[in-house]
Amino acid sequence: MKVVPPNPNSKALAALYRWFDINIFALGREMRLSYLPPLMVYVAAGISSLTGIVGTFYVKERLGLSAEFLAGLAFWMALPWALKMPIGHLVDLIWRWKSLLVYLGASLIMVSLLIMIGLLGYTDTMRSVAALESWYVAAALLAPIGYVLQDVVADAMTVEAVPRVDANGKPLPLEKRKQMHVTMQTLGRVAIIGGSVLVSIANVILMRDVGAMPEEGRTAAYLLVYKLALVIPFISVCGVFFASWLQRQNMRRFLSQGLNRKEAEALLAIHTEAPPVNWWILGGGAAFTIVSLSIGLGGFAAAEEIVFCLSMAIILFLIWRLSSELDAEARNQLVGTAILIFIFRALPNPGAGITWWMIDQLGFDQQFLATLSLIGAVLTLVGMFIFRRFMAERSIAYIIGALTIAGTLLSFPIIGMYFGLHEWTAAQTGGIVDARFIAIIDTAIESPLGQIAMIPMLAWIANSAPDKLKATFFAVMASFTNLALSASQLGSKYVNQIFVVTREVRDPVTSEISVPADYSELGMLLITVTVIGFILPFLAIILMKQTRFRSA
Repeated sequence: MKVVPPNPNSKALAALYRWFDINIFALGREMRLSYLPPLMVYVAAGISSLTGIVGTFYVKERLGLSAEFLAGLAFWMALPWALKMPIGHLVDLIWRWKSLLVYLGASLIMVSLLIMIGLLGYTDTMRSVAALESWYVAAALLAPIGYVLQDVVADAMTVEAVPRVDANGKPLPLEKRKQMHVTMQTLGRVAIIGGSVLVSIANVILMRDVGAMPEEGRTAAYLLVYKLALVIPFISVCGVFFASWLQRQNMRRFLSQGLNRKEAEALLAIHTEAPPVNWWILGGGAAFTIVSLSIGLGGFAAAEEIVFCLSMAIILFLIWRLSSELDAEARNQLVGTAILIFIFRALPNPGAGITWWMIDQLGFDQQFLATLSLIGAVLTLVGMFIFRRFMAERSIAYIIGALTIAGTLLSFPIIGMYFGLHEWTAAQTGGIVDARFIAIIDTAIESPLGQIAMIPMLAWIANSAPDKLKATFFAVMASFTNLALSASQLGSKYVNQIFVVTREVRDPVTSEISVPADYSELGMLLITVTVIGFILPFLAIILMKQTRFRSA
């Protein structure tokens, strides 16, 4: 009897299908209606990038803010994320009324968007009240506060989204609940990135031919984007309403089964009593907020540095308090991993100057930048699934080392284009490998790197926490890693003070050039940032090898 050899193509297709089934299709099968409310809040966070490209062009075309000032502003915009710790404790204290924080966050986001709508649609009226730059700064600072409030509540909603009992009130097995938590967190990350994919598609459509429009046409296009962005707070508020509706439906079902309200509430894991107030967290967070606002609004010299040092001192103190719950080996791992994570996330970036140069010198218009954003968002989502095993099997030191090398290599094409690489490649390839081609390939390769770095960091924080301090430990370490982003913005401000990059700024009334474009120092800025980004992480890794500290 003749034996027919197996078709290798069929094996490959079967293996590919199994991979999709395990990593993607399984998420759809495991989706529950109760997961939807926090996912709606996460999607709102994902689509927050809808105004990113328009904001970049608005600042470049209409405002006289320097790259150094924008880096300093980014520091203050990142600072609210270091306050997740006291906000998280506040959510525990007002658990039944935590939805109020979503409403507050949505209100702040809406006010921020309305300010930008006013700047674009009612410029003269807004200018008569305050300088346009002041309005923009207010809008830029209100939005992140709103997103932080919503993010903390969404995290809490994911706990409620995973039920403890089935539809008949019988307890679910522990392993099943663990799997449901993993699914919930994975879907949350997919919702955020999926939201960014949606807005990237929208930007590609909305920004079509905007670069060739007269100023009135560009203003109308920008205004439309900000009006569409008002859907962001609407979606998050709808998520809260839907969560409340689901809660009432579940309560009615258990009551109809003969349970009283107290028994039904116990099955639904509703917090019936508030936990004791932790004044170290709540009071310290309130004091930090007051001091930060006082310093920021008081016009103090080195205000960012003062607030950063104060933030670092508070968080390090809390980490020291929490580390006493760990044994010596776990404590050394905590310190070593925290140092690695902080340094990797605190690396400076070139700032706004690199985008200005791409717009002015390379001719990247609104639609092309939107296309790059779409490519990055899609490949980030794909990278989450492709690199899951890599992240699970490697230490954080190995991952950071690999990402550092990859990030350094991927910075070379941009540096090369500053010195004319795209002109040479275009000449050699008949215009095919031009600046846009190089930017697309570079973006496609680089996009998943940020997500690869984030997931093992979050997993380490969750796994390292003592059992009785899971929430507090996670909040403190999350604040610490978010504070590293503030350090990154400080570093960006410093390098922009050393290497000054300016784009052309015209007087809005006379149209005379008040600041000429000067990109002569951008090359050294890019090289400096790349060198720092390569050296510091490896110095930290070497430090871990030479001391008693080690990484997870």
